[in-house]
Amino acid sequence: MLVRPWLSMVLATSALAGPVHAQTLPLVPMPASIVPASGSFTLHDGQAISAKATDGAAMTAARLLADQIRVQRHLTLTIADTRGVAIAFVRDGSIAGREAYRLTVTPRGITIAASGDAGLLYGAMTLAQLASPDRKLGQPVAIPALTIADAPRFAWRGLMVDVTRHFQPIAVLRTIVDQMAAVKLNTLHMHLTDDQGWRVEIRKYPKLTTVGGWRTPPSTGGAPGAPVGGFYTQAELREFVAYAAARGITIVPEVDLPGHAQALVAAYPELGVVGDQPAVGHDWGVNPYLFDPGPKGIAFVKDVLDELMTIFPGTYIHLGGDEAVKEQWQRSPRVQAQIAALGLKDEEALQSWMIDQFGGYLESKGRRLIGWDEILEGGLPPSASVMSWRGEKGAVDAAGQGHDVVLSPGGPLYFDHFQSDRSDEPPGRFDINTLAAVYAYDPMPVGIPADRAAHVLGAQANVWSEFLVTPAEVEHKMFPRAAALAEITWSPKAARDWTGFLPRVRRQSDRWTASGVTVADSAFAVAFAIDGGRGAALRAGVMPVTLTTQAGYGTIRYTLDGSEPTAASTAYAGKFTAPLGATVRAVAFDANGEATAAVRNLDTSRAALLRRTSSEMEACPAGALGMRVPLTPDATAATPAYAINIFDTCTLYPDAPLDIATGYRVEVVRLARNYGLAHDASALRSHYAVSDHGELLVQVGCRAAAAARVAGDKSARPIAAGIFPLPDPTTAPQRFAFTGALPHGTGDGDICFQFTSPLSDPFYTVERVQLTEAK
Repeated sequence: MLVRPWLSMVLATSALAGPVHAQTLPLVPMPASIVPASGSFTLHDGQAISAKATDGAAMTAARLLADQIRVQRHLTLTIADTRGVAIAFVRDGSIAGREAYRLTVTPRGITIAASGDAGLLYGAMTLAQLASPDRKLGQPVAIPALTIADAPRFAWRGLMVDVTRHFQPIAVLRTIVDQMAAVKLNTLHMHLTDDQGWRVEIRKYPKLTTVGGWRTPPSTGGAPGAPVGGFYTQAELREFVAYAAARGITIVPEVDLPGHAQALVAAYPELGVVGDQPAVGHDWGVNPYLFDPGPKGIAFVKDVLDELMTIFPGTYIHLGGDEAVKEQWQRSPRVQAQIAALGLKDEEALQSWMIDQFGGYLESKGRRLIGWDEILEGGLPPSASVMSWRGEKGAVDAAGQGHDVVLSPGGPLYFDHFQSDRSDEPPGRFDINTLAAVYAYDPMPVGIPADRAAHVLGAQANVWSEFLVTPAEVEHKMFPRAAALAEITWSPKAARDWTGFLPRVRRQSDRWTASGVTVADSAFAVAFAIDGGRGAALRAGVMPVTLTTQAGYGTIRYTLDGSEPTAASTAYAGKFTAPLGATVRAVAFDANGEATAAVRNLDTSRAALLRRTSSEMEACPAGALGMRVPLTPDATAATPAYAINIFDTCTLYPDAPLDIATGYRVEVVRLARNYGLAHDASALRSHYAVSDHGELLVQVGCRAAAAARVAGDKSARPIAAGIFPLPDPTTAPQRFAFTGALPHGTGDGDICFQFTSPLSDPFYTVERVQLTEAK
């Protein structure tokens, strides 16, 4: 907890009412204290910023301020080491706290004061936001007179980027750092090693990157593709670390051990356990490879740590510790002998011993070890800190034992998860972590008593990249949820105001967009609901439509003639009826008449109502759709995404109007089956194939048949509506289609599409189903 004494006194006397109300200011995160004053200062093109030429951090803050205002307001400011300028950076030793600052705006000018380098930077970022309150680019801006006294609630305000599953160049990481700094996030955790790649150059072990940095993509049926991957040289990383430090951001490297070690073992099989030399992994999930916990393995890790410490000067080095299935250790006589010789209970205790070795080594070098909450299992070494991802229990337990913790629970801080249930979300996991859920989260668990609260360093959101290949996909997951993360880790809890946050995050989204970043609009996009369902609309010839947005912000306006909605279009006041064949287009507008998201469309033609894409399909009985995956695991551009259940190649068309539809055309896609399932492999469903490569079975009434079987009717089965032999996956196209007839039915029912291909073959799913009517 970092509210400083000087700031506490300011907070005791500050007022957030008056000429300027805090929530009307376009600031993210909301400062700890805002005291309004009379008047304003007009910032215009050509004005000067003052910073001492001998104060390198002040000059950096001044340059970054000028850059932000140039990009976000299109005003050009100069930098001078003189008095009497518009904006002045000054050092003030009375402002306690490395990240604390005071920003004063009067009609005569603006002063940013701090004692620490980071404080000067964060004051600059706050002023940049005050200077870009709207979209009036190139115009002077009147900044209201006020005094902001500010410091963060938590010390650790982080994002994690996974560059192992899909490598991202340094230029992409610089962009992320720039946008993190804009909202005062201060820690970038780099997941640098995993089964699928080793991304950091270690000079003593060059094959870690020459071999371990590259993998062969998984096959979708044909010959494997060219190797993919990459790595960072030590020189590149040192330059990047310095770049981030200038923006107040510490880079925390992660080398994941003892599990997730397949790339390591591929490069140096003598550092593995079994003695084989696997290929660098291309399966997402949990794989069996562990590193050797004996003397040569321990020496190897210390060598790696020595080189990492020359690259990354921050306090913490992350050593993973997660998802290490212990079968290789359990089956190794050598490892079992080591456990006995050390007097340890089991493999979990061996991992704890190993973590203790590395924690002590780092401590001897003035550093600290941090790991995922699995390092609690078997006992936690005294020197370790914990990053709690499996809920908050790890944080509560670790803090109770006197260890520092970072909150990083999958719900709501795994940003690779979807932001909404919209069908246009990019690939990711189906667990939904909305903008609102992130904003509502408090990083201080109720289970941590007050006398242990100081052990909570802060919070971090993670962006795992199994299904995120392009920079745009990564950015879409990060932003704007990073703004909510910034506010819950920086601002006082009492200042939390969801309603007030919405216009502020919309403005920050505009700034990110102006900086060339891809920003999700999921929370603000219009969603369409067809009251009564598609079948009822087809039978009635009209469609009752309900419009909503996730955030409930702004006024929804729509058109029925296919034209672009404007701020003058019909305002949505409640459910309305659209004639079939119309194109409903809708978007919400804010109080300034500006659209809050991209326009979304609803096609009400009969063909559209009889069509479902993969993202509109549902799980077959006893299954669940867990993720939406791209066409190929390593696609370099946006591709279609497919909702799948990795345990069963079956999806279901819900609420099909069986009294209307007489036939179907099903488009099929063949995907890579690249999932490391470890102990969950027993959940895979195998289906008996009656042809060489399996079949697609089209069946009607699957849910009713499944319910009847559960009720005791073991003879119940769906109605067969088609059987299609699948082609040889090594020679057939990746996408193809089948057509068939449907049995006549009454009302709405389901149609399931079950593939019976062997588990050794690629994964089949439905891309699109078009039901057809009689001519």
